[in-house]
Amino acid sequence: MNHSIRAGSLSFVLGAGLLGAALLSAAAMADAGVSAAKGNGAAVTVTDPRLLTRSGFLTDYDRLKKADWGDGVECWRDAGLDARQYDKVMVSRIVVSLKPVDGKETLVDPSDLKTLTDYFQDALVKALKPQMKVVGAPEAGTVMIAVALTSLKPTDVKRSVAGTLIPYGFVAEAGSGVAKGGPAGSTPYLGETGVEMQFLDAASGTVLGECRDTTVGRKYAAEMDANAVNTLASGYIGSFQSWSYAKNAFDKWSMQVAQRFAALRGVTSGK
Repeated sequence: MNHSIRAGSLSFVLGAGLLGAALLSAAAMADAGVSAAKGNGAAVTVTDPRLLTRSGFLTDYDRLKKADWGDGVECWRDAGLDARQYDKVMVSRIVVSLKPVDGKETLVDPSDLKTLTDYFQDALVKALKPQMKVVGAPEAGTVMIAVALTSLKPTDVKRSVAGTLIPYGFVAEAGSGVAKGGPAGSTPYLGETGVEMQFLDAASGTVLGECRDTTVGRKYAAEMDANAVNTLASGYIGSFQSWSYAKNAFDKWSMQVAQRFAALRGVTSGK
């Protein structure tokens, strides 16, 4: 009898977990339009300062300081910069370095990398286009954005699925990030995306500013705010897709760049 009760209880827990996953999936799909409209990815991905990179792409990492406008982003800006003289922008080709996993080289389909870099470049263009003319060649009054993805690691989907199907795995994983010194809701197998950005005068090549950030995915990112359910659903569904968190990071960074440009130029990001 006891064995039957335990077996039945286990079946109930597993069934409830799978039902919850299905309901969460439905919620995420229903709110997909809302998430896309917001286009920020801010709650689903979060900065992990322990993982900020020094790839050599930027000129001086020691002068980078945590920005008061970003979610953990570190930046430097030329004190003499007058951003109002720049009304055009161009985005250079994005370079990528992959993060080794467990000391082994990460193997990625080249078509995936092209898809990701194209996605990021398009996200930057879409975010900036309402306030600045996007050009394809250097000219006066143009800021060139040079981008390096410095710590790109996909989500380990198999581990994510396995963790989800373990009874009470939700509770254990939800607190795993903080327990290990990382952001709340992150787990070791979720995606990681590092970026280093350089902003230059396109005509002279003068460095105007530099930034860096490294984000990790949060599978259980449920802050207690008005968007908690949507945030949780988006993070949960993203854990089943290899590059979902990277795209969320790209959306967030694009939004932050556009908003910062608008603030420095004294215009609205939607102009």
